[in-house]
Amino acid sequence: MNPLIRVCVTLVLAMACFSMNVRAQQGVNNLWMGGYVAAGIDTALGGVDIDFISGTRVISTVDRNMNFFRTSANITDEQGNLLFSTNGVRIANATGDTMLNGGGLNPSWYTSQQSQHPDGLLIPQACLILPKPDDPNIYYLFHGTLDDPLATTAHYLYLTTVNTTLDNGLGGVVVKNQVLIHDTLNIGRITAVRHANGRDWWVFCHEANSNIYHRLLVSPEGVSVDGEQAVGVVRPPDFGQVCFSPDGSRYAYYAKLGNFGHLDVFDFDRCTGLFSNAVHVQTADTLLGVGLAFSPNSRFLYTSAVLNVYQYDTDADDIGASMVHIAAWDSTYSPSPPFATAFDLAQLAPDGHVYFGTGSSTLRLHVIHNPDEPGLACNMEQHGVELPRYYSNSLPNHPNYFLGPVVGSVCDSLGLSTALTPGPSPKERGAVRAFPNPSADGRFVLGYPAHAGVGWLEVRDVAGRMMLRERIPQWSTVHQVELAGQAARMYNCTLRWGVRSISTRLIVAP
Repeated sequence: MNPLIRVCVTLVLAMACFSMNVRAQQGVNNLWMGGYVAAGIDTALGGVDIDFISGTRVISTVDRNMNFFRTSANITDEQGNLLFSTNGVRIANATGDTMLNGGGLNPSWYTSQQSQHPDGLLIPQACLILPKPDDPNIYYLFHGTLDDPLATTAHYLYLTTVNTTLDNGLGGVVVKNQVLIHDTLNIGRITAVRHANGRDWWVFCHEANSNIYHRLLVSPEGVSVDGEQAVGVVRPPDFGQVCFSPDGSRYAYYAKLGNFGHLDVFDFDRCTGLFSNAVHVQTADTLLGVGLAFSPNSRFLYTSAVLNVYQYDTDADDIGASMVHIAAWDSTYSPSPPFATAFDLAQLAPDGHVYFGTGSSTLRLHVIHNPDEPGLACNMEQHGVELPRYYSNSLPNHPNYFLGPVVGSVCDSLGLSTALTPGPSPKERGAVRAFPNPSADGRFVLGYPAHAGVGWLEVRDVAGRMMLRERIPQWSTVHQVELAGQAARMYNCTLRWGVRSISTRLIVAP
């Protein structure tokens, strides 16, 4: 085959595979599920959902057969409809019933005790769901539990595989509790970030009593243990939270060590999967450090410690010195004592706000309205979100599913760098690029800068008639446009985020 033709065919196939991934991820992380069963016994008991598919927070009640405590993970389809969820004890399908072969997760004495009291596991970030690259029907659930109650450690990182086509579309488990790593691990703290190629994933967990991170790679070939890295401080068994920044360039780990909270911030290379430039901060608070979340612009980092919330500027020369105390508990209870609205787990939501659980079963959540702003301008509102039913720290463990490739990366195995380069010049920051353009079949892939909020894509013909209008997920950097069947001509394409907009022209070739 002619080398030029081979390159073109490879690029087209890569873009086609990547486009399928883009289309399969328009909802994915929009749904937050919480609450308890036993509706009817108490009007404040039962399920409560928080849905961000519209770009704003919509709260509703639902009666279901699964409780959620600290362990919570779920995933939706591209329209935002629930596919399945888990609380670490079992997997439930979209109807709330146990999925086919979905019981018996995380075999251990601790999990069996929790299954008798079906709140689910009490471990932060003990479950994580990722779509299998290039296969829209297969999902991977990474999970673990408490295997040694005396040492408060886990012994296993498990993998469970779900096929959503089974059981008439309700899904079924095809492989369960497959051991990926057998080691002494800090419980929970399972997190992931998109590979620089925009398709694969890096997954991490932490070895207890060491500074070793275990690294796994998720690709179309499956899940493989990719290695380990010793970096940062030694972490004994602890209780806290980890997260990547939305742009994938930084990683943070926050928990209590001894009498103080301890924060680690690293730079991260999405190409190699390696951490670097470790910064360690001993925080001022002596209480349990439990919550951690980045701002949408990936600059500011928020930590919670039961009675206080702090902000750190990760762009500062001295991250520790940048600390700003943004909230102290105001002695509010919900609905009454002893249910204090303290500060617990944190999560950046699809609406661009940062939310905090309260540490107990209350009818409130805390919210930071402007997390991209420095200091008190971030606008932290204590117990600012009223809920119709009790909600206990079940903020889901959602990575940034919409992160695209690192354009120009030397390890972009999909060739997307070639497809989307040359990138915008310094004067063109904010430009949108399309590939291929012209397009013979009316299918395009757009590349554009990430934005913290949900946006909208509009395609109009030269007469101004609307041909297509679609939602653009927050923090996404790629989006597929399908104009198949439309007349061969030029179309105006505009992406809007509030008052901001960028435009380009798409040409459907004859």
